[in-house]
Amino acid sequence: MKTSIREKIRQGIVYFDGGMGTLLQSMGLAPGEHPECWNLTCPDNIVAVHRSYLQAGCHILTTNTFGANGLKFEDEGEFSLERIITAAVGHAKEAIRLEGMDTQDRYVALDVGPLGKLLKPLGDLDFEDAVRLFARVASIGSAAGADLVLVETMNDSYETKAAVLAVKENCALPVFVTNTYDQNGKLMTGASPAAMVALLEGLGVDALGINCGLGPKEIKRFFHKMARYASVPLVMTPNAGLPRSENGRTVFDVGPDEFASMMAKLIPMGARILGGCCGTTPEHIKKLVERTKDMTLVPLEEKGHTLVSSYAHAVVIGEVPILIGERINPTGKSRFKQAIRENDVDYILQEGIRQQENGAHILDVNVGLPEIDEAAVIQTVVQELQGVTDLPLQIDTASPEAMERAMRVYNGKPMLNSVNGKAESMKAVLPLMKKYGGVVVALTLDETGIPDTAEGRLEIAKKIYAEAETYGIRPKDIVVDTLTMTVSSDNEAAKTTLETLALVKKELGAKTSLGVSNVSFGLPNRDFINGTFFAMALQRGLDAAIMNPNSQEMMKTYWSFLTLSGQDPQCAGYIEYASGREVESAVAPASAAVADSDLADPLIYAIVKGLKQQAVTVTKRLLEQVPPLELVNSQIVPALDRMGRGFEEKRVYLPQLMMSAETAKASFEVIKEAMHKEGVASKRDGKIVIATVYGDIHDIGKNIVRTLLENYNFDVLDLGKDVPPETVVDAALKHNAKLVGLSALMTTTVPAMASTIKLLREKMPGCPVMVGGAVLTQEYADMIGADKYTRDAMGAVRYAEQIIQ
Repeated sequence: MKTSIREKIRQGIVYFDGGMGTLLQSMGLAPGEHPECWNLTCPDNIVAVHRSYLQAGCHILTTNTFGANGLKFEDEGEFSLERIITAAVGHAKEAIRLEGMDTQDRYVALDVGPLGKLLKPLGDLDFEDAVRLFARVASIGSAAGADLVLVETMNDSYETKAAVLAVKENCALPVFVTNTYDQNGKLMTGASPAAMVALLEGLGVDALGINCGLGPKEIKRFFHKMARYASVPLVMTPNAGLPRSENGRTVFDVGPDEFASMMAKLIPMGARILGGCCGTTPEHIKKLVERTKDMTLVPLEEKGHTLVSSYAHAVVIGEVPILIGERINPTGKSRFKQAIRENDVDYILQEGIRQQENGAHILDVNVGLPEIDEAAVIQTVVQELQGVTDLPLQIDTASPEAMERAMRVYNGKPMLNSVNGKAESMKAVLPLMKKYGGVVVALTLDETGIPDTAEGRLEIAKKIYAEAETYGIRPKDIVVDTLTMTVSSDNEAAKTTLETLALVKKELGAKTSLGVSNVSFGLPNRDFINGTFFAMALQRGLDAAIMNPNSQEMMKTYWSFLTLSGQDPQCAGYIEYASGREVESAVAPASAAVADSDLADPLIYAIVKGLKQQAVTVTKRLLEQVPPLELVNSQIVPALDRMGRGFEEKRVYLPQLMMSAETAKASFEVIKEAMHKEGVASKRDGKIVIATVYGDIHDIGKNIVRTLLENYNFDVLDLGKDVPPETVVDAALKHNAKLVGLSALMTTTVPAMASTIKLLREKMPGCPVMVGGAVLTQEYADMIGADKYTRDAMGAVRYAEQIIQ
């Protein structure tokens, strides 16, 4: 009887196959031709590729469905999505049968690649639309008999989440996920390996890892960051090094023996599912199997790290005390209540930004008012906050509906505030935890109320642990809150809270949290009490404090404690904090005066922080005193340049860059209206034509380039995706383009880029061409005759500035 793939990956090394597209090219796949169509037109070729990989020793065949989705193929017709996917699964199963391996441990993985569009707010594809597109693929593949689903080559954490949710909601197949990282160990939209471990383990995938983009040598540099946190099996399917063009063909620089040797070095680091991506062949897989099949694997073990994450990075709870900003909460805040009622999202966003600037690690988000649709409002606020801050969020609501709405759209692994020992609470919250992942705050109260003793509260914590275990929720994803009560009404309240804190850490090894400021309700100068209570809790092992990071007293306590407890190496954090406070105190009045007199600051601030409403308001006010073009050159461009430099220096992530660009666009729309009234030209003199090349439906990179170019006042003609060479050339000639930009994501479509450049050279030899895309390198760009290779959108802007003044 065949072993289940879940069991197989726990028994020993499991091997995937290698590249599909490059082999099909060698069989005659034409530039721009969809490889998935060969499932119907050239079935024998697909079966032959699968058989060659089985003969090389692989266990898992990936179907020829990387680009098969509803954006590329219709539901009806000769090349319908259902026909293509069903045939692809059938070909893999037929190869296994023909090799006589149908009774052995051989498996068919439904290959699910990216949709080729950015999700909102960075792009125009709605999250739920993405889920529906992936759901259709998963349903067809499952019905056709796939053994597992491989979600691969994802370079955006949000799209990855949409795909995983779609698979889990529409079939019961195991799910493996591999993401594509750049040279700096980040996804295109900024996620680190730890952030992806947090998200994907939270969603319950069976294995996760890295594929495409890089070779095994490059992956090794940051693979250890993933291995440090992951408790599930790790998948490594890199390219055969880096691509180059040779006699019109795409070739890779790492041969089978070298590939196998490099891959073997990943096994002692924790890899146990191995294979190849672009450029790898059956010979690569054969050598890989021969070289590694008898190697000893690192045992699978529960790592025990308590991780929450944003779209960009993970925060570890339990290493150094974590600060959870409490200011996004209407309790006792009349202005905040007004903002919620009036849908003044910018006010809420500014509260989040200010807390991040003052040192918060996580932001608590509570918008609960009885007269609003809390589920709708919290969903909006969570999405908008993730556009202006890269901090993880704590979803704080008593409404299960609001909690699920927020968790579903959240890009990362959130904290949840909260669950308690009441049966009703656990029944509502724990299933959401199981489905979406998260770290939940467990309040030590139940149907009997809040116990007066530490032992009583400990028993409730144990009850929550036990119930969570029945859902498969691990203790590492539970943070126990021992409940801060008000000392003005009970002299023993703080003492009991602190005793419970120490007890749950000793008895359960639990991570802990407290809402610190609750202790001082009803007392004057509350920060005095809050700061001292905070220090006492930290001394007893508090891991996370819900507190006000804008409070100087609280932050003084925090940095002083870290320094005195040896958790602030070389006192660096304390020195930076204390020095900053001294400077700020000395210049605060002067800064306010400058802000009043320098009209640039509010607009630059709004653009840098991504505050659209504020940018529009400030722009209208500034236009009463500053000419439109002067405002563009003195405020908008410098703000974008600041974000651009941050992006180039890896201090700013793509979502932040894009939100700033969108904010600048909102400001510029106001300015354009003013320019139109004055008859002033609003664009630089010279057209830029951009396109995703023929056969490639992935327009993420191209759309990002367009957005930034437009915000730098360039006149851009976007031809879209899957654009034939002739169409690009015709457009460039018609508009006398000063620059052409071409994008390609897939190895199989790079030849179409080369063909486009060749035709441009014939018809318009003086026009510069810049190229970019995941499969390109500087060497490759040089070989196909491009004038400029740009790794990212800011590089495209910088080159355009050289060409068009």
